[in-house]
Amino acid sequence: MIGYILAAMALYIGANGYIYWRMLQALAPLPQGVCIAFTVLFWFCAIALFIALATRDLSLPHPIHRTLFLIGSVWLVFLLYMVLITAIFDVAHLIFPSLQGGVWYALVATIILMIYGYVNYRQPHIEHLTIECDRPIEGDGYRLVAISDVHLGYGTSRDNFARYVNIINEQKPDVVLIVGDLIDNSLRPVIYEDMAREAECIIAPDGIYMVAGNHEYISDIDACEEYLATTPIRLIRDSVVTLPCGVQLICRDDRTNRHRAPLDTLIAMAAGCGPRVVLDHQPNDIPTSARLGVDIHISGHTHHGQVWPISLITDMLFEQSCGYRKWGKTHAVVSSGLSLWGPPFRIGTNSDVVVVDIR
Repeated sequence: MIGYILAAMALYIGANGYIYWRMLQALAPLPQGVCIAFTVLFWFCAIALFIALATRDLSLPHPIHRTLFLIGSVWLVFLLYMVLITAIFDVAHLIFPSLQGGVWYALVATIILMIYGYVNYRQPHIEHLTIECDRPIEGDGYRLVAISDVHLGYGTSRDNFARYVNIINEQKPDVVLIVGDLIDNSLRPVIYEDMAREAECIIAPDGIYMVAGNHEYISDIDACEEYLATTPIRLIRDSVVTLPCGVQLICRDDRTNRHRAPLDTLIAMAAGCGPRVVLDHQPNDIPTSARLGVDIHISGHTHHGQVWPISLITDMLFEQSCGYRKWGKTHAVVSSGLSLWGPPFRIGTNSDVVVVDIR
């Protein structure tokens, strides 16, 4: 693990050094004061996220923490595309020496991509699924609305959550399911704005149920559970809830908890005859759900990488990293997340709300 961390740090420092060097070359004709100011600003942006994460539980003023987190997280995407595009222009310059100013072209292209990514992030897709189940339910049909990875905190504000609540209500759910990572890296900003209180505006006759994600553990799972108990959101850990229509929610704790119950143990707790719906934040055990005869499996966690080409990595890491797939008789859906962690951009991926109509 330490080796991976050191390698990631070396890669990050190297990427920043490459872009700093190329931009400093482009600024060389300007006065020295401009270069000094650029140097200070550049390296401040490069370390801002680490300052924000290291001090997330300290009593810094809320606006300062939010600003540090925003600058630092935006820098991650800026750096990614600046490195990729600048490298392309540098290689092209070796082939066509007359091609000059590649770093400026890269800067313009990166800014355009980031503007597109922000606009795309602000417009979540509604993923509709109609699923025919062999197990009986009360009535002619039942609507689940599932969301994941809202990441309330310095990146996703209460105003953002209020906007998401409106989107959820537009789907007219019977029940709302939150498949982990409602809270981001710290509970402090969530309590400061009392963000989860917006859930009181969700219109769902059969309630709001949630399973924990890895970020609830990062934020202190016990503190999160205590806070959520003051809201309409019911955090269920390694237990089964039977809804009035007969649907059985098999709510699994996140795999961060090394002592969580095995999936077959939880399924054995589902004594009713209604459809079985597994909620498991990380999509590692979808094949197990299929083997055990689960009707619907819903996960999140991957964000589908948030931006290309990170989405290619999540596709390699997870057998199902995003979207809908049928495993035998099991319908599995992996949400790419309603919001996201860190940088507010979706490039090559989409935020989503999953609407499941059970017949």
